[in-house]
Amino acid sequence: MQCPNCSNCPERRRVQSRCVRRRRLLCGGDEKRVDSRTIYVGHRPCPDTEAFIPSKFCDNRIVSSKYTVWNFLPKNLFEQFRRIANFYFLIIFLVQVSELSSFIICKKDLQALPATIECEQPQPDLYKFVGRMHIYKPEQEPAVRSLGPENLLLKGATLKNTKKIYGVAVYTGMETKMALNYQGKSQKRSAVEKSINAFLLVYLCILISKAVVCTTLKYVWQSKEGQDEPWYNQKTQKEKDTNMYLKMFTDFLSFMVLFNFIIPVSMYVTVEMQKFLGSFFITWDKDFFDPEIQEGALVNTSDLNEELGQVEYVFTDKTGTLTQNNMEFIECCIDGFQYKHRDTRCELDGFTVTDEPVNKLQQKAGQKEELFLRALCLCHTVQVKEAGSEEVLTDQVDGIDGMQPQPEEERGFIASSPDEIALVRGAMEYGFTFLGLESKSMKIKNRENNIEEYKLLHVLNFDPVRRRMSVIVQTKSGETLLFCKGADSSIFPRVKPEEVDRIRMHVERNATGYRTLCVAYKQLSAEEYAVADTGLREARLTLQDREQKLMAMYNQVETGMSLIGATAVEDRLQEEAAETMEALQGAGMKVWVLTGDKMETAKSTCYACRLFQRGTELLELTVRTLEDGRLKLSFLSCRSWSTANQDYGFIIDGATLSLMMNPPREADASQYRSLFLQICQNCTAVLCCRMAPLQKAQIVKMVKNSKGSPITLSIGDGANDVSMILEAHVGIGIKGKEGRQAVRNSDYAIPKLKHLKKLLLAHGHLYYVRIAHLVQYFFYKNLCFILPQFLYQFFCGYSQQPLYDAAYLTMYNICFTSMPILAYSLLEQHISMEILLDNAALYREIANNAMLRWRPFLYWTVLGIFQGLLFFFGVRFLFSNPALQDNGQVFGNWSYGTIVFTVLVFTVTLKLALDTRHWTWINHFVIWGSLAFYVFFSFFWGGIIWPFLKQQRLYFVFANMLSSVSAWLVIIILILLSLLPEILLVVLRKPRGPHSRQPSQSNVGGSQSSQPSARPLLMRTFSDESNSVI
Repeated sequence: MQCPNCSNCPERRRVQSRCVRRRRLLCGGDEKRVDSRTIYVGHRPCPDTEAFIPSKFCDNRIVSSKYTVWNFLPKNLFEQFRRIANFYFLIIFLVQVSELSSFIICKKDLQALPATIECEQPQPDLYKFVGRMHIYKPEQEPAVRSLGPENLLLKGATLKNTKKIYGVAVYTGMETKMALNYQGKSQKRSAVEKSINAFLLVYLCILISKAVVCTTLKYVWQSKEGQDEPWYNQKTQKEKDTNMYLKMFTDFLSFMVLFNFIIPVSMYVTVEMQKFLGSFFITWDKDFFDPEIQEGALVNTSDLNEELGQVEYVFTDKTGTLTQNNMEFIECCIDGFQYKHRDTRCELDGFTVTDEPVNKLQQKAGQKEELFLRALCLCHTVQVKEAGSEEVLTDQVDGIDGMQPQPEEERGFIASSPDEIALVRGAMEYGFTFLGLESKSMKIKNRENNIEEYKLLHVLNFDPVRRRMSVIVQTKSGETLLFCKGADSSIFPRVKPEEVDRIRMHVERNATGYRTLCVAYKQLSAEEYAVADTGLREARLTLQDREQKLMAMYNQVETGMSLIGATAVEDRLQEEAAETMEALQGAGMKVWVLTGDKMETAKSTCYACRLFQRGTELLELTVRTLEDGRLKLSFLSCRSWSTANQDYGFIIDGATLSLMMNPPREADASQYRSLFLQICQNCTAVLCCRMAPLQKAQIVKMVKNSKGSPITLSIGDGANDVSMILEAHVGIGIKGKEGRQAVRNSDYAIPKLKHLKKLLLAHGHLYYVRIAHLVQYFFYKNLCFILPQFLYQFFCGYSQQPLYDAAYLTMYNICFTSMPILAYSLLEQHISMEILLDNAALYREIANNAMLRWRPFLYWTVLGIFQGLLFFFGVRFLFSNPALQDNGQVFGNWSYGTIVFTVLVFTVTLKLALDTRHWTWINHFVIWGSLAFYVFFSFFWGGIIWPFLKQQRLYFVFANMLSSVSAWLVIIILILLSLLPEILLVVLRKPRGPHSRQPSQSNVGGSQSSQPSARPLLMRTFSDESNSVI
């Protein structure tokens, strides 16, 4: 492949002076492309009559990484310091390159081919490319060929059905379409992380308050006579000369360091480990494995696990997400007569439609039957896939294998849309087989097994504006025929009015359940074809306004056609799609369907998925019903929503949404959006049809930024869903038949829609409960840890004397209490997965970040203060008797701190044991193992004289402490008193609700245990009305 910016052959890449490239930033597809670029292929000499200037194309390097060498440090620091804890750690520390992604297009000399390529300047639209190629031959006029998007290969393209090709690079580096479309992923932050920041601010205030109080009281106490300089601790001259304010500030910092353990540094490490390790449970879940594609779930972002349990809005695509995107030909209508491929019985909107199958076509429509079937065999862009010696034939859509394997005697097909394959296969069922396209010659086999050949003259490609496509072919007899297929709204105005009535009834009836297309034809005279051929060729060779000129020619040719018939193709629902949507709505989520399909088809899918019920009152705001946008929206928003047992559904189309988002007066935009959201929030389901990908993202963004900042989830399977997947808080990609763009850009990927139910209701619920308990528990146990240290300052003259040994200070969060909470946060199942799946309403109990609100936070804080006070003053009561050993020896301050620390470690660990509802051998091992390790470490650390320590404070302190019966008694009593409130809550509160006893299993990843399960532990502190139990 030849590179246009090769430095050693500049004669290959020159630009005419009239085509000097204007450097500009191309951010959209609506810019006016008034200039172009010319690329020289081969070694064509520069014409003497033309003036050239050297061009400066960008190099082949593409930077798609998040960071560069220059912005890594400031950008990364900004992201890290959005976590308040990281900024705090930096302050405490002061007190005490980017990966460049690039690819170089390989260069290969083309065979001698003197030619030039003129094309538009770089622009990001993947589906648009305008260019032409001049091929120069000796002593001949240059041949001109049109270049369109079908001639442009993008990054990631795969070579099929041909051994090799020669190409010329027209765009390189950051000018390629993929680079212009690149959008860096914004860093998504979960609601839990925001709650942690808020709680951390509270604890920072507590920390600063403690330091201020101790500093103030220290100088108040020292102001008394004899306290500042006792006879046994005289000040040096340097200390006397030190500035008082500087000394006060130094003392303040010393207290900050002494109390800084109240900030749970290790919590962030544990949270990251919990998220990373917890994501494997999604990957390992066998229920997510799909035997059809031999793949399971995929986790691309583990930071959002808990967000799966907080979803309030679900935005879903229709085709390929709610439906299988596996089209099946159901029936057709030819000249008003209905033909069914099989006996079909369908139920939609509560009505049943049944027609008997007809086997003999000749009994109905006569000669138009074969014309209709020939149209199905010719009007498409399907390619035949020939099988190798050992290859199994499967149909492919956009190069993605996934359709059903075909028998050996049949051919596989490759198409850009599954609709086309379904129609070609439908024609095969009635005796007309498409054999393939070779050198502009289309071959079909008719009912008599005779081969018919047609010369393909022109293809009038499908586009979403025209909503139809056509082909112009020539028969062997010289007749020129135009075959056209498309949506009824685009075909009916272009055919004879008297032919419409015979077809319209069948189209409208099938539109409620199937995807319908109308088929028409027209015989062109020699003069008509000559005019059309000239106009199409000239339009395709233009560089300016090519699309408009082609559109005008298409509209000119596609007039005065004869309507032959219509087809009905079924896109079946995904397995368990209705049950999944019903469960999501039962969990309190609002489901919005965002699709590009027409309203009738999308509405029938919503009924089939039970998003719309028989009793649902539908509110429609579309171009068809829109008379005055202000009056219509105001009328809908002012209606009464208080009707008992009445569900509402809302339908809006893309054109109306554009009017609402971009009204003639900018001042009305916010009002319209507010009215729109008000209407949608009072509806159980919303259907947005005829949506462009950008509009999907706008809808998600509007809801995400609405009052209350609800958590949003987007799910889709195709490239047109990527924008809304990236916009939502949580993006889910489905491993479907539309490629893997959605999967690559998603946070999580699942094989089928049905897996979304377990992902949210079970995994999401459990992840949120686990991490919420982890966060609250960490703040609680650190408050218990530091409060006695703070109280101790009142009894040591505010001298910054530590209560605990340095080893205990270091290992409390690292070794003694870290593993039990980590195991809990990975394995806890307060309610079994089966119960969570069967009772979707349980999902509502944790909605709106319920377990990390201020009320449960206050409960944990009060509990920590109570236990911290009990630890300190309980041990102080013990020390009111100075002789605690048999030999009359008195315990010292390190014995005091060791007893407090022992009570602390046992209490916070046993508190977690009381909270655990799903016991596994891992829980037993880490809980009892942590307590055993603490006892062993205390004996070991104090039983040996360590040579590297200048002073050994705990030498034999722990052993002496345990030799006292009084110490044993106080430790046991204080642990029991500390846990008494928890024990009373468990014993005295009566089980209520249908889930008082729930089965679970005792295996680690497993899901069930035979023990009684309880309601979420933190829920009892603020939601006594819950139907779960303690």
